[in-house]
Amino acid sequence: MTRPQHILVIDDDPGIGVLLKRCLAIGGFAVETTTDGAAMRRALRQQTFDMIILDLNLKGEDGLDLLRELRAGEDIPVIILSARGEHVDTVVGLELGADDYIAKPFEPRELLARIRTVLRRAGGKAASAPTAGSEPALTFLDWQMDFRARELRHTTQGPIALTPAQFDILATFVNHPNHVLSRDQILDLTRHRSTEPFDRSIDVHISQIRRKIEKDPKNPEIIKTIYGIGYIFTPVPKSA
Repeated sequence: MTRPQHILVIDDDPGIGVLLKRCLAIGGFAVETTTDGAAMRRALRQQTFDMIILDLNLKGEDGLDLLRELRAGEDIPVIILSARGEHVDTVVGLELGADDYIAKPFEPRELLARIRTVLRRAGGKAASAPTAGSEPALTFLDWQMDFRARELRHTTQGPIALTPAQFDILATFVNHPNHVLSRDQILDLTRHRSTEPFDRSIDVHISQIRRKIEKDPKNPEIIKTIYGIGYIFTPVPKSA
C-alpha cells in the first residue's frame, strides 16, 4: 500500500493547527503539527516529510528566518501561510524560494488543490525541462542552461543560484524565444498552474531572474515586458 504523503505544519495558533490537521486528513494526507522552529527541527530530524506549511507570524523565531534555514538545508516544497496584511513578507518568502502561499482565512478545498499542485510540481521537476525533443543544454549570450543538471552557468562567473521555480520559468523562456508569453502560458508551460495568488508571483520570480542575468535589471534586454500581454525572451539560443 502506498504511504500517504506527509505534511509538516508550523503554526502557533492551536485552532489553525487543528483545522489544518482535520482538513488535510480528509484529503488523504498524514499531518504533523508544530508551533515553533525548535519543534520543526526535531520533527525534521525524526521523520521524512513531503511538504511544509509554514506560518510567517510565529512567536519567537520569525517564519522568514525559518524559511531561509529550510532553503539552506532542505529540498522540500514549502507553502507559506500568511495573514492578508503580510503581503510584503509573502513576496519576500517567494523570493527566498517558497513554492506558493495561502492567505488566512483560507478555504479548505482551495488549500487542498494548492497543496496537490505544489506536490505534483515538485514530483515533476526533473521532467519539466527540457521538454520532449529539446536539447540537453542551450546557450544564449554569456549564459548556458543545462537542463539535465538544472543549472544556469555564466561563462566567467560560473553557476548562478536559481530557485526551482526560477529555473523552470527561465527554461520556458529559453525554449520559446521571441514568443510573447502571457502569465497563463508561463504557468501552463512550467506546470505552475495554480490560482490567482501564484499567478501574481510570476512577476516576482521574473524580477528575481532579471537581477541575476540582466546587466541592468531596471532596463531588461533579455526578458522584456510586453505591457498588457506578458513577456518575451529576446536572445536566440544555440545548442551547447
